[in-house]
Amino acid sequence: MKYLLLKHYRGGPAPVGDFVPMDRWTPAEVDAHMQFMRDFATKLEENGEFVDAQALAPEGAFVRFDGAGRPPVTDGPFAETKDLIAGWMMIDVESWDRALELAGELSAAPGYGGEPLYEWLEVRPFLSEAPPAAE
Repeated sequence: MKYLLLKHYRGGPAPVGDFVPMDRWTPAEVDAHMQFMRDFATKLEENGEFVDAQALAPEGAFVRFDGAGRPPVTDGPFAETKDLIAGWMMIDVESWDRALELAGELSAAPGYGGEPLYEWLEVRPFLSEAPPAAE
């Protein structure tokens, strides 16, 4: 089963400890965090559980179809940065429990001051079939 482990800039239930945004970390703290992420992905690759991982920039736009011509584009609604997804890791594991186990481990990536973030990660299964139509 495939799952996304979604990292948010902020979000989820109340954070553990004081949240310090990454733009206030030292270069060494950012490097340590990124190395943890690479090492974690390598471990999953060796286990055959890694599919993909990407980091996302905070910039973006909402676009929708509005008939012929140029679609309307807006830079929101981004009410708060907590609404933005910072990145994801896609995994392919045997069970929901394994997905939760890996998300818990990933949550301990080092952050400000080299301390584990204990960040909340959103775990989302891929839809395996179309949902039933309403009657």
